[in-house]
Amino acid sequence: MMNTHFRDSLRPRPATILAAVAMTVLPLASPGAVASAAPTPMIMPGHFHKVSVRPVQLGEARDLAVLGATGVINTDRTTITGDVDVTPGRTVSGFPPGAVRGQISIDTAEARRERAAAIAAYNDAASRTPTATLPSVIGDNTVLPPGVYNTPGGVFTLMDTLRLDAHGDVNAVWIFQASSLMTMKSSNIDLLNGAQAENVFWQVSDDATLGLYGTFRGNLLVRRGITVDRWAAVFGRTMALDQTLQIIGTDDGPHTRITQPDDPPTATTLTSSPNPSGSGQTVTFIAKVAGDFQGFTPKGQVLFRDGDQIIGSGTIDASGAATFRTARLAPGDHPITAVYVGVGTFANEAWVQFLPSQSPVLVQHVTG
Repeated sequence: MMNTHFRDSLRPRPATILAAVAMTVLPLASPGAVASAAPTPMIMPGHFHKVSVRPVQLGEARDLAVLGATGVINTDRTTITGDVDVTPGRTVSGFPPGAVRGQISIDTAEARRERAAAIAAYNDAASRTPTATLPSVIGDNTVLPPGVYNTPGGVFTLMDTLRLDAHGDVNAVWIFQASSLMTMKSSNIDLLNGAQAENVFWQVSDDATLGLYGTFRGNLLVRRGITVDRWAAVFGRTMALDQTLQIIGTDDGPHTRITQPDDPPTATTLTSSPNPSGSGQTVTFIAKVAGDFQGFTPKGQVLFRDGDQIIGSGTIDASGAATFRTARLAPGDHPITAVYVGVGTFANEAWVQFLPSQSPVLVQHVTG
């Protein structure tokens, strides 16, 4: 068995573990400290709360779609969009018939740096204090706000659809801490109102299995092994930090696929008229969303926020602008932002998902 160098938030472990690759391991809290900590609230379906979670930095691992420590083993037809690393092992098999739209690196200096960055991200995610506790079975169209989530016993099973709602915050972060993860057949993760796969992290201390026909989104950081089953579609990254990553492809129908997040960027700007305005006077806000992918421009929705509160929405028209009007602003200064959240753009018989973006703050002055 390979040496490991991770923080495990679910089971007591030594403060440091000897590793073949030198790096800092986060110190573990003592059992007494864990016992005296305030319990995290249990989140049930339909309950919504808002917390701020700082991002997990992937560093050089951001370039990856797939990482296997001992190997990456593929069978039948798969498509990987992004780079593939194997280190310190050297086993890579099944390409072809699997296709890699990126670079395969086998125990190179670059691969070792990227694995070290992935381990650092795992340690960071494992060190976070949970903001809420979920039932072990998640999904069933539950909507979750940003937060750090764990579950009693540490085993997450994803069924049906899990919806992650950013509420118009393009920097919203989700961290799921588990000992193991299993996604069931045809399960799905939906990203709502500006949520991004780039900002979703699954920290798993044992193994993870992504099931048949499932759609999975986020960065999967797994201490041991990962299995990606047939017809699964992963939008994010799969990183088996200590063992093997196995991908089971298809011999018919759509390929099993893993796609590194690489959505086209957008830029959103906001104007208002009149400004200043009087109490009860109608104010018109116009957000313009710029972006390009092979000649196609962003379509879909823009949310308008007054601070953290969503006050309205608009649909992007042919000129690339979305409009919202309101006469309900109270006297005072209002920090207004426009957030492009999109719903996908149809381009050459395919859907393109542009990145969400937020405008600079526009202060709307309302006189009494």
